[in-house]
Amino acid sequence: MSENFSNLAVMPDVQSSYDPRQIAIQRVGIRKVKSPLLIKQEAEQVQASVGEWTLTVYLPESEKGTHMSRFVSLLANYRQTAMDVSVFKQMANEMLTLLNAEKGDITVTFPYFINKKAPVSGVESLMDYQVTWQANASKESIEFVMTVVVPVMSLCPCSKAISAYGAHNQRSHITVEVVSEQIYSMDDVIKLIEKQASSELWGLLKRHDEKYVTEYSYDNPKFVEDLIRDVAVAIKTLPGIQRYKIEAENFESIHNHSAYAVIEG
Repeated sequence: MSENFSNLAVMPDVQSSYDPRQIAIQRVGIRKVKSPLLIKQEAEQVQASVGEWTLTVYLPESEKGTHMSRFVSLLANYRQTAMDVSVFKQMANEMLTLLNAEKGDITVTFPYFINKKAPVSGVESLMDYQVTWQANASKESIEFVMTVVVPVMSLCPCSKAISAYGAHNQRSHITVEVVSEQIYSMDDVIKLIEKQASSELWGLLKRHDEKYVTEYSYDNPKFVEDLIRDVAVAIKTLPGIQRYKIEAENFESIHNHSAYAVIEG
């Protein structure tokens, strides 16, 4: 056994050897790694989720490879840590040190749950939202990017205007990516986006709630253009925002295609 350990001690570090091709690699690492994730919320609450991770670093032209196992070890070290933006940035800094890299990126996508009360009955249920955090790290600074995908309802103004009764509606996805000097509450950003739709969605509705949602959306019709513009107006009110990208996709109920729009600012 001791002989085996002795052999391991003198094994060559092939990844760190010289590469004669002299071509730098902008990003190299691991992706689509699923790992348990703890999300720190307000009032010191913690939500358990599962993240799909991508971790990459810049590889100089002179180095043959990076140490892939170190990415996995880094993930394991943070598995029991309640994650907020400051901890996420700390993780990115630690990755640069661990991989001896000048710059690198960490991205994690995870389902995030909000407990919501139905509009009339008040019955509670969970709604899930897709959230992505990205840290673009260098030795000088770290840029944090947050992306949320919020499902809502949209009702067609044209259908309402030309029909003797009724109007077609559909579920829509609003995807908002923001970069800011300030850190926003995920709950607040999601609620801000939901308010711009014909109606928000709930996991559980009673009959009185369904009546409310149907009538509320009918009184609040929006094209995909209306929807995305209203979201843009709302997002621009966030303090300290540096840039944003908004996508709106309506999964049409009377067509076999989606209506789609993008605004960047």
